[in-house]
Amino acid sequence: MNERAASQSWDPERYRKNASFVSELAGPVLELLAPVAGEHILDLGCGEGTLALYLESLGCTVVGVDSSAEQVADAREKGVDAHVADAAALDFETAFDAVFSNAVLHWVKQPDAVIAGVRRALKPGGRFVAEFGGHGNVGAIADALGQALVDRGYDAVAANPWYFPTPAEYQARLEEGGFRVESIGLHPRPTPLPGDIDGWLETFAESFLRAVPEAHRPGLVSDVAAKLEPALRRGDGVWVADYVRLRVAARLQGR
Repeated sequence: MNERAASQSWDPERYRKNASFVSELAGPVLELLAPVAGEHILDLGCGEGTLALYLESLGCTVVGVDSSAEQVADAREKGVDAHVADAAALDFETAFDAVFSNAVLHWVKQPDAVIAGVRRALKPGGRFVAEFGGHGNVGAIADALGQALVDRGYDAVAANPWYFPTPAEYQARLEEGGFRVESIGLHPRPTPLPGDIDGWLETFAESFLRAVPEAHRPGLVSDVAAKLEPALRRGDGVWVADYVRLRVAARLQGR
């Protein structure tokens, strides 16, 4: 959310085609959340609403926010109480028992602003449970994208939209922000993709692709795919993205 709105778009149909695994693989972070019927939960980065609906099916009251108006509209059509909002500028005050976020916070390069907003949104003793890209996430993919841009004379650092912290860094930020960290760690999760790496790049690496003229983007995708194929494409033809997730549970202190 936030910076990604300018450099990354989220078409619901493309997302369903190339990224359905995002919500399908959310079991461990949902287990960490341990939602209880009657709780009021903020789904931070709700996307098209799949996980918000699941939480509602457990008896929770859920508000979803996302930076993508298209995704929010899709979630609303499904019945989710969803709103367009910036993850780095949340304006809730003492409203939720828990803030939950899956596969979103690596898109926001102002982590302290996110943590401050989560703190404001929580009731006394409330909890923050999240999973997102951690240190080393999609390392091979990011390296290949960056090198392809450098080879073409473009600024790869400026094009990179991601924030992949170490557990130690993120724990320090949470503690500085008023949280007690109950668990935090990296979890390597090689992830089979539903299609070719091209679909993943078009869905998740749009900011890299937009760094070059539109006519040059197919060539960029082709070069990146060729570089990644030996490492990320299995013998049966399935592409496997080199995901590493940071999973964290923290509780608000002092309120």
